[in-house]
Amino acid sequence: MKYIVSMKWLLARMFEPDLVIVDCRFTLGQPEAGRLAYEEEHIPRAVYLDLDQDLSSPLSLHGGRHPLPDMREFASKLGQAGIDKDKRVVIYDDQGGMIASRLWWMLKYTGHKHVYIMDQGFSAWKNANYPVTAETPVVIPGHYEPDVQHHMLVDVKDVKQALHSESAYLIDSREQPRYEGIEEPIDPVAGHIPGAVNYFWKDNLDEQGRWISLEEIRHRFRDVPKDKDIIVYCGSGVSACPNVLALEEAGYRNVKLYGGSWSDWISYSENPVATGSE
Repeated sequence: MKYIVSMKWLLARMFEPDLVIVDCRFTLGQPEAGRLAYEEEHIPRAVYLDLDQDLSSPLSLHGGRHPLPDMREFASKLGQAGIDKDKRVVIYDDQGGMIASRLWWMLKYTGHKHVYIMDQGFSAWKNANYPVTAETPVVIPGHYEPDVQHHMLVDVKDVKQALHSESAYLIDSREQPRYEGIEEPIDPVAGHIPGAVNYFWKDNLDEQGRWISLEEIRHRFRDVPKDKDIIVYCGSGVSACPNVLALEEAGYRNVKLYGGSWSDWISYSENPVATGSE
């Protein structure tokens, strides 16, 4: 795997000076829980970045529930965390890689070449009796210069154009009942973007919460065409990121994130909504 590293890999390298470890634990609906968990204990040398405060901008009428932040502001926070383009960055969470994948995507989007996710997450690390600490690391601030890869991101206009021209393949990363419109616990409208196909992001993991093998990932996405742009979305642009990562692992090079995702799509009352399976 190109972007997934094991706990043993990190354990062997955790004190190498060019490595930055980032804790991204976050609980939806409990915005303080991740930071409190970090302050209680974390992997030694890990810094903390918060989904709401660091990886998103404030809510507005459009843009979804977790709008991407201004990339200059984001770059400033990366510099404060000791991250620059020469560092290797390893990210973990305790949410199956969902939040870690969001930061992975954002770093790739701003031009970072050496970004990885630790398989399994913090609880598995602790259960393996690997070291944890409550000590906040001493961070030497750096300078992070963003080089935004605009081709990686689409907005609502791009999605509508793609639907009209049938030039893209849409992947909805939410669980099936939300995709089909059977239930919607978060957003005010249930259903999916017409034409989108459902690939629940958690199916990238096995029953133990480990990422499935590269062979299994390729098999999972075997019906996804390689000659179209692949537009991936979820509820708010977070849980789509594990699917973006998995598709890139599988060799797709035309994968794009719809940043605002479903919560942005339905903020425009004229946008069509589909229910059931496609």
